[in-house]
Amino acid sequence: MLRAAGIGVGDEVVVPAFGNAEVAVAVTLAGALPVFADIDPVTYCLDRAAVEAAVTPRTAAVVVVHRFGRAADLRALRALGQRHGLLVLEQGESEAPYDEVAQRRERAAYLDARLRGVLTPDGGDGHTYQQYVVRVPGNGRPDRDAFARAVRAKGVECRVPVKTPVHRLPEFRRCVALPETERAADETLALPVDAGLTKRDMQRIVGACNALGGLLEPAF
Repeated sequence: MLRAAGIGVGDEVVVPAFGNAEVAVAVTLAGALPVFADIDPVTYCLDRAAVEAAVTPRTAAVVVVHRFGRAADLRALRALGQRHGLLVLEQGESEAPYDEVAQRRERAAYLDARLRGVLTPDGGDGHTYQQYVVRVPGNGRPDRDAFARAVRAKGVECRVPVKTPVHRLPEFRRCVALPETERAADETLALPVDAGLTKRDMQRIVGACNALGGLLEPAF
């Protein structure tokens, strides 16, 4: 899409650093320069104000990536693009059948109501919970990685959704301030909400997480 739009050498394209490197790679393959902007801490997608701050006379496009089943604020980003004459492209996530999404939402609601000591995700804008991503506050006590190890030891599968933001990778290393991206990379943990999970599985997840809640400062 970038090449079809005539974007190439000398152009800049604003992209998120929170996620995998494929978008930044696509920009470089088109001959343009990826410019990283910070994310909104609620949606984990590009923040409009951060994108605007990253715009220069060479900016030609913005690539918006929807994350974890939560949609970016496309209305605001498209309005920004129109104001600056930028192409706004989307990278979506694969869509699941309605029944599967409904079951994931049911399991997410179960966790929302019962988890303690972690910050649960915001469910706005039709969240499909491709990943149920919580934040584990450190506050000088057990951090996200220690929390994840303890939960796995209790038989609960969990994963760090973004281990290294793209702007930290050697091939894309930039001296850029992305505080929300850095914080999200350090604090986020994806818990299972698969449609195949039983009620007992869900109880195990809650029990494993809440058993550690007393070791953590209360989530804000």
